[in-house]
Amino acid sequence: MSGSNHLPQAVVYGCAGPRLSVEEKRFFRDADPFGFILFARNVEDKDQLRRLTDDLRDSVGRADAPVLIDQEGGRVRRMRPPVWAEYPSMRPFGDLWRRDPAEAARLLRLNTLLLDADLRAVGISVNCTPVLDVPVEGAHDVIGNRAFSTDPACVAALGRVAYDACLEGQILPVIKHLPGHGRSHVDSHHTLPVVDTPLPELRGSDFLPFRDLKDAVFGMTAHIVFPSIDGDIPATQSATVIRDIIRGELGFTGILMTDDLSMKALKGDFTSRARIALDAGCDLVLHCNGDMAEMTAVAEGMRAMTAGCWSQWLAARALLPAAAPDFDVEEARREIARGLGLPLAAA
Repeated sequence: MSGSNHLPQAVVYGCAGPRLSVEEKRFFRDADPFGFILFARNVEDKDQLRRLTDDLRDSVGRADAPVLIDQEGGRVRRMRPPVWAEYPSMRPFGDLWRRDPAEAARLLRLNTLLLDADLRAVGISVNCTPVLDVPVEGAHDVIGNRAFSTDPACVAALGRVAYDACLEGQILPVIKHLPGHGRSHVDSHHTLPVVDTPLPELRGSDFLPFRDLKDAVFGMTAHIVFPSIDGDIPATQSATVIRDIIRGELGFTGILMTDDLSMKALKGDFTSRARIALDAGCDLVLHCNGDMAEMTAVAEGMRAMTAGCWSQWLAARALLPAAAPDFDVEEARREIARGLGLPLAAA
């Protein structure tokens, strides 16, 4: 890091709007987070967004500080029409996979490369995708068609395609939500889900895609209680879930970040939320809503990234190719629309 042994704090913050305030610049300079995450409230147009990503990096004095976003396609996207093209959710690719796995993989790669190009152009370097959750009948639609399929083999296969295509397009992916969010009957943005499915059943379905992508550079936890694993403690804050399941059974070796600490599934003050997650084994905490009072409290619970985690970050960046693939953007959009039987979305 810039000729220094100083490592950034183990946190990713959001910001309040499309431009940084003086207070935010000062806070980020002093708090020195690992990176930042953007939402729709931060996005107006391409020039504005590029300025914002530059300003965020300037605030911590690191040109390589990661800037994250959730740009999955479908209902979870922060960069929206008419400035950016509409992208499908992941379920149509899973539907096509049942009929023609090779074509589903080909179109998903093209779709991911299109998303990558949008992100690169505005200085975003990390996309919180792919979703590897396996929904079940009757679950809350917080995951729903964001998932590729209810078939874990399909989720694993297409998850790998999307993951590899992110790297190919010079974007670092984040698999989510470890160890599985597909059985939740409530939305963890608003309340704490409890999944009382027996462990053998989880092993036979929910865990499989995550095990297949255990080499992912980033993973995101689920704010879900699994009583069959660790009583009433959410996975994000459970040393047992992280040690025995995420790191142990699933074999995940990458950088593990929390889902958003400001989600209502978690209880307690924000200093404690952050400390408990790090103590449990998360490498990074994520605070998304840009609320200055909450961010200040999170900062009080912070510690520097470990040297090992920083080394993993450097190794992850080294996976990215020197140049992104060159392809016909408009033809790719037409092929995806035809292949999925969807209307062609204008750029």
